[in-house]
Amino acid sequence: MKDAPLYLRPRVDPPLASLLRDAPFLHALCDALGSPLNVLLPETVAENAERFRSVYRRHHLAGRVYFAHKANRSSALVRRLAACDPAAVGIDVASLEELRHALGCGFTGERVMATGPKDRDFLWLAARVGATVNLDSAGELEQLAHLVRRYRLGRVDVLVRLSEFESDGGRTGAGTRVLSRRSRFGTPVGRAGEVWEALERHPDAVELTGLAYHLDTTALEEKARALERCVLLMDECRGRGLRPRAVDIGGGFGAGYVADAGEWERWTTALSEAVLGVRPPLTWRGHGYGLRNEGGTVRGTAALYPAHRSVAGPGYLDALLSRPAPALGRPPATLLLEHLNDLYVEPGRALVDQCGLSLARVLDVRPTGDDPTRHLVRLGMNAGDVSLEEHGVLVDPVLLPRAGAAGRRDAPPGGGPVGVHLAGNLCLEADLITRRVVYLPRLPRAGDLLAFVNTAGYAMDFHAHHAQRQPSARTVAVTRGEGAWRWCPDEDYWPITDPQGGPS
Repeated sequence: MKDAPLYLRPRVDPPLASLLRDAPFLHALCDALGSPLNVLLPETVAENAERFRSVYRRHHLAGRVYFAHKANRSSALVRRLAACDPAAVGIDVASLEELRHALGCGFTGERVMATGPKDRDFLWLAARVGATVNLDSAGELEQLAHLVRRYRLGRVDVLVRLSEFESDGGRTGAGTRVLSRRSRFGTPVGRAGEVWEALERHPDAVELTGLAYHLDTTALEEKARALERCVLLMDECRGRGLRPRAVDIGGGFGAGYVADAGEWERWTTALSEAVLGVRPPLTWRGHGYGLRNEGGTVRGTAALYPAHRSVAGPGYLDALLSRPAPALGRPPATLLLEHLNDLYVEPGRALVDQCGLSLARVLDVRPTGDDPTRHLVRLGMNAGDVSLEEHGVLVDPVLLPRAGAAGRRDAPPGGGPVGVHLAGNLCLEADLITRRVVYLPRLPRAGDLLAFVNTAGYAMDFHAHHAQRQPSARTVAVTRGEGAWRWCPDEDYWPITDPQGGPS
């Protein structure tokens, strides 16, 4: 069955599923506001935050969930989170402009975590409003302390971010040394003494409130090892007279994009077969997503996000807290409780899971020159507007036919499932929305919409640009009330209800 359609159909949960069923509403939005168009559901982000909080309650842990703002630049999402319980939900900002935006959307300084590379302006405003500063190095700490003294600011709460954790013995076997992967964020644990000494030099300017890490991995054991090491290092800090109380484990909880595990497995297997040449290509001009054929053997690593994940988001956090840590053999949740430590997390993609979609109008459909059975579908968007593939996320769009289009004489025949290539609206050969063949239930027609589902996490606006003066996607927030969907521009949404129950 090698010629059978290879679907990667999206996982769609309520209320996003309800929104997709209302095709006339989505067509009306695009008619009014243009293509491409981003559509957000602010209530869903609050529900996701509550799902993370339920994991805290299950493990009897205190602490705060910080939204990683870089995942989406929306005002509506940030404002909705600002309206959540201040003790439970905060925001992680990684730039001066993100900090200014968060403050303007209703977050107060004590609910803000400042992370990422920091210049003097960013550090000054973070200190001025009372944000917690997540420090990557002793040099950054020195710069912050200088600003606090020079401008007579209050003492700043800081976290120290660590990296390159290692573990000896324990469950890895006696004498076995295991080192976590390198990261450009944080101070290697082996050089942590430099940071402790810097903290001791500046007790009037900064106060250590915890330790942090950021690991670019989905491996539970590696993250559990880092968490366990942080708990033990907290005791070392207390022995030096410091008073840390929280461990920040960063993000990386993930989201599931593809609904069916079997579809994901079939597609990835077929990709390897196509690279070897034992089946027709699955991609535009044989693109291998990082795989290559060397003498009949597949080499390389597929640069793909695991689009089907059975454990992700809050479920991943629960699994991490429940899994026995490598050295001490006790679950991280138990270690945090025993040492009276709070837990901070910084979900981005996971917190905006199922929070939105991106719409694109079909502009043109024509056969490709090299394969008459394949069609090229040109959309009213470009690769910068929906950067799913830029992040290695492969998932099919949902076809939303335009009502009344079936009878048009200029429309191509509908047929059955069809494989198409999706191209953007820029004059660039490389402007492909998807490099792979995408299977749709029928051949699209000009005027139809394609809905790219679950794009709120990094795929919606992380790479948006204005090349060729093409418009970048506008963004709207939608809410359900009185049996119908209502919308407003993203910047006009506030989490306040009128007497009829909709956003004011």
